[in-house]
Amino acid sequence: MRAEYASFAVLRAVETSSWPRSAAGRLFAPGHFGELAALVPFELVDAVLEETRSMQRRLRALPSRVGVYFLLAMCLFPEVGYLLVWQKLTASLSALPVVTPTTKALRDLRRRVGCAPMRRLFEVLSGPLAQPATPGVRFGTYRIVSFDGCSSLKTPDTVRDRAWLGSPGHGGYPLLELMTLVETGTRALIGAVFGLTSEGESSYARRLLHLLTSDMLVL
Repeated sequence: MRAEYASFAVLRAVETSSWPRSAAGRLFAPGHFGELAALVPFELVDAVLEETRSMQRRLRALPSRVGVYFLLAMCLFPEVGYLLVWQKLTASLSALPVVTPTTKALRDLRRRVGCAPMRRLFEVLSGPLAQPATPGVRFGTYRIVSFDGCSSLKTPDTVRDRAWLGSPGHGGYPLLELMTLVETGTRALIGAVFGLTSEGESSYARRLLHLLTSDMLVL
C-alpha cells in the first residue's frame, strides 16, 4: 500500500472516524498543523509510528511525525508541489522558527515515513460508526454496507507508477483501481484496497470479505 495512496484513504476515514478529536495542548514547531493536528492527534500519530517502528532514530529538523502530516496534506493539495504544500501547512506558524526544507528534504521525508504508518493509521480510523438509533443504516437487525469502486483515479505519470500500473496509452496518466467497503448512511469506510485496473472490481471486493460480520447486510 503506497504511502501517497494510503494517505487518501486515511483522510477519508478521518472524515467519519469516531476517534476523539481534540487539538494538542501545545505547539510543536514545525509539527502543529492546525486542522490536521486537531483531527489526527499527535498522540495517535506517535503511537502509530512507534508501533510500525517508523519513528526517527535521531533528532531531526523534519521528524517522522511531521512526515505523516505532510503526506496527509499532499492529498489535500494534490495540484501543488512539495514546497507549496509545506507553506500551506506552516502558514500559521510564521512567528515561530519553522524550518524551510528543500524539495529534496521533503521527498526524503516522505520516503522515510513509508507505507506502514499510513496503513496502520487507516486501520485505526476506519470502521463502522452507526449507533442503534442512527437512521438509515439498518435493515431490521442488520447493518447495511455496500461495495463501492472506482477505476478512473489518475496517478502521477512517473516511471515507478507506469511500471506498477501500466500505461493507458495515448499519453494518458496511469490509472488506479479502488474498491471500498462502506457503511451506508454514515459513509464510513470499513476497508479499502487498490491496484491494477486490469484485475477488476469483483476480485478486489473479495479481498474485503474478511471485514464482513454476521450482523451486516451487503447491498
